[in-house]
Amino acid sequence: MKTEGYAISNRLTGKDIKETRKKLGWTQRELARFANVSVKTIERLEEGKKEISGPVIPLLKIISEYPQIPASLQIPEGRYPLRVWYLYRREICTIIDVDENRRLLEVYNYTMDEEKRAFGREENPSFEQYEALFKESTALIPEDCRDGFWIKKEKLDKKDIES
Repeated sequence: MKTEGYAISNRLTGKDIKETRKKLGWTQRELARFANVSVKTIERLEEGKKEISGPVIPLLKIISEYPQIPASLQIPEGRYPLRVWYLYRREICTIIDVDENRRLLEVYNYTMDEEKRAFGREENPSFEQYEALFKESTALIPEDCRDGFWIKKEKLDKKDIES
């Protein structure tokens, strides 16, 4: 018996994949989106008679055992008129929904690494901290990176924002 490695099967069947997807309450489209593959790939995997191997196996094991992980990575609908994306290289680290008129923020962190978060350890920054962030980084645009960080602002369509 092998004594090193991981407690994850190295092969699954299409039936296993379908059962895991259904356990999560996902459609094939939702699983495909999360796994960054096409719906056709998920269909092919689920309908296949051969055993499946590869990176989809540990991914399915992890999300099956820890279903809160996909939920914690989901990007919510915009709450305020402006959305600010704070990224490190191409990794989304923080999303900030902003209502500049009412001076309101909603902050979503997508990394545990405080050095990559827009406000570091601060989970509930003030509007003044938000303004300070932009005072320090007004020159940052997607094409212009400083140490790998960049900021993208996006105006949200009013019909997409909750009242």
